Amino acid sequence: MNDLGRIEDLPADYVEEMRKVNLVPLWPSLRGVLPPLKPKPQTRATMWAYADIKPLLLKAGELTPIEKAERRVLVLANPGHGLDKMQASPAMYLGMQLLLPGEWAPSHRHTPNAVRMIVEGEGAYTTVDGEKCPMSRGDLILTPTGLWHEHGHDGTDAVVWLDVLDLPLVYYMEASYHINGERQPIKPDRGDRAYAGGGMVPTPIFERSHKAYPMLRYPWDEARSALLRLGQDRQDLDCIQITYVNPETGNDAENILGFYALMLRPGQTLRLPARSPSCVFHVIEGGADVKIDEQSFALTEADTCCSPGYTPVTLHNRHADKPTFVFMADESPLHRKLGVYEVRN
Repeated sequence: MNDLGRIEDLPADYVEEMRKVNLVPLWPSLRGVLPPLKPKPQTRATMWAYADIKPLLLKAGELTPIEKAERRVLVLANPGHGLDKMQASPAMYLGMQLLLPGEWAPSHRHTPNAVRMIVEGEGAYTTVDGEKCPMSRGDLILTPTGLWHEHGHDGTDAVVWLDVLDLPLVYYMEASYHINGERQPIKPDRGDRAYAGGGMVPTPIFERSHKAYPMLRYPWDEARSALLRLGQDRQDLDCIQITYVNPETGNDAENILGFYALMLRPGQTLRLPARSPSCVFHVIEGGADVKIDEQSFALTEADTCCSPGYTPVTLHNRHADKPTFVFMADESPLHRKLGVYEVRN
């Protein structure tokens, strides 16, 4: 029975007495917080076209020097949550960040986990916990919770990347804060080199508990090659996808959000089942038509879209003569830890 009574059905003096002592009746709101059969997400299927973002981001570079901005970012906000909340989904924040030649975004650390998916440009780098991570298109760079990180640019052209953070969740838990720091000295070792070979780890220094995040940069050229090999070797697979993981443990690269790269074969149409977590799709190379429930978006390179949870998604490679490569981020690790992860075919 869905009719549980309304707050308006109660005497006004009774409601007022409850509110005086910080009480509210559950039954008028019960179906709002526990809807039947599946959740009613606030997250809307939304697309952000890079052609719209880039000129506004470059304009921000003209209007606001890095010294005043610290991080020059345009937030990809989901209208279902309200633009002022600056979130793409319940647990994901997205932002397009600009760094101009010669700029340095100062060192800080914060409680939310973050990753950077490089969109365009060369010559920039992120230093994370003393490890200098070069930035090239399609590279994934981690800046996990609590680790110092800063951005610098020694090149000649603007560099843009997509930030993905679990900020909405950490903020909701009232655990979000940052600390400013000094410029980091560069350490000699780099995780992307030490763990470059699949199935191989450096013997002399290998300790499973030495670092929580032994690999901070995942180069796109290696991820792309892995997808091509997988697609060639496994012609029987419809979904050619890799997961970014911790090379020592095999666990997700970070604790709250999951990160993946997917390849669509030329002309391929791929249907993804409805899953409980929200998901973000960002085109690295090629183009894809994305159908989210009854809405459709035509994505070209560097475009981004978001789908709510419990919603089927269909991807179609718009190119008949070449593959399309898509970066994906979702809330699967969080859902699994909470025991609410679900797939509905």
